[in-house]
Amino acid sequence: MLPQELIRRKRDGAALSEAEIAFMVEGITTGSLTEGQIAAFAMAVFFRGLDRYELPAFTLGMARSGQQVDWGDAALPGPVIDKHSTGGVGDKISLMLAPIVAACGGFVPMISGRGLGHTGGTLDKLGSIPGYHPYPTIEELRVVVRDVGCAIVGQTDDLAPADRRLYAIRDVTGTVESVPLLVSSILSKKLAAGLQGLVMDVKTGSGAFAADEAMTRELAERLVQVATDAGLPTVALISDMDSVIGSTVGNALEVAESIAYLRGDSRDPRLHELVIALAAEMLMLGRLAADTTEARTRSQQALASGAAAERFVRMVAALGGPADFLDHSEHYLPDVEVVRPCRALRPGYITGMNARQIGVAVVALGGGRTRPSDAIDPAVGFSKVVDVGDKIETGAPLALVHARSEAQAEAAEAALQHAIEIGDAAPPLRPMVHARIAA
Repeated sequence: MLPQELIRRKRDGAALSEAEIAFMVEGITTGSLTEGQIAAFAMAVFFRGLDRYELPAFTLGMARSGQQVDWGDAALPGPVIDKHSTGGVGDKISLMLAPIVAACGGFVPMISGRGLGHTGGTLDKLGSIPGYHPYPTIEELRVVVRDVGCAIVGQTDDLAPADRRLYAIRDVTGTVESVPLLVSSILSKKLAAGLQGLVMDVKTGSGAFAADEAMTRELAERLVQVATDAGLPTVALISDMDSVIGSTVGNALEVAESIAYLRGDSRDPRLHELVIALAAEMLMLGRLAADTTEARTRSQQALASGAAAERFVRMVAALGGPADFLDHSEHYLPDVEVVRPCRALRPGYITGMNARQIGVAVVALGGGRTRPSDAIDPAVGFSKVVDVGDKIETGAPLALVHARSEAQAEAAEAALQHAIEIGDAAPPLRPMVHARIAA
């Protein structure tokens, strides 16, 4: 088979056979396909899609491109369950959710990714913690999950390596917002992780890859369908991404907000609403709670007792980070030279915001990538971001800008002014969870 011929056929709308899909996956895995060929294939899929036969074949091929985790001999006293988000702006949910579920008896081997496009990656956030080792071997992952109950890590070279290479290329070639590529990328990692249940957080709105409701529902339904058909029970929540999640955007800043949440110092109401909704779904899927009421109560108790915070700090220490990170995170997280307010130019109510533009502004500050090899600055971003519905006066801060120079801060401030809308009347508030999709 010639890769250029398969790329041409997919470009022209033809369906590829299972053998042809396997050939492309092998080429991505082994390196026999060049980056240019992979990018061209991704662009062809972006425009032409994958049909109901191609998508499962591609997803399972990616999952089987490397080693698969088997928990059968680990004798875990609870279910192996996980959650995955399709990507958001200010989305630090995983940092709170994994330890909550672990404190309730679940075991969470969370394979996370780097930032993709305008969205932040959980792995990049944890990279701001000194010493944190995000790429353990599979055996090390098994040990941490068994001993702590959760481990948030990245893909090793052995786990879905085809996806790892494709993921990096998609990030910088404008092929992120594709339903089949999103489905195959997400589920290949989750299927390889040996899960017994998965909860998907599928974002919709200006900061999501699936910006409109129709694409969001298609993505959620295909995720649930492909995962369930592959033997992985899956539920999806469609959640709001029309404004920043929580009050921070930027890697170290989001870690700091997560620590404040776990310690009970402060909890943004909409952030908390989504955390508890996802935790409840995970507990029910893992049969750790009989119904939603019990699941939410157990999740709240894990926070109130400090058990979730304790799991987080044990996870950080087990993966090489500071043992006292929970109590002294401010001493470990990086900061910047310039912190300045972005001030409102008129009074009124925050009526909306373009979350994508805010994410792009963080990338421009150095908090994201324009090439796969780019290093990121974990300290830059925005904190104390206003929320939709807030009443504000002229000159009051819309957010604090964290930058390396005054020039960068000025550019970021201009981007924020453009992204945040102020009107005369308070807007109707959108629900955090729009819908639930199950098989």
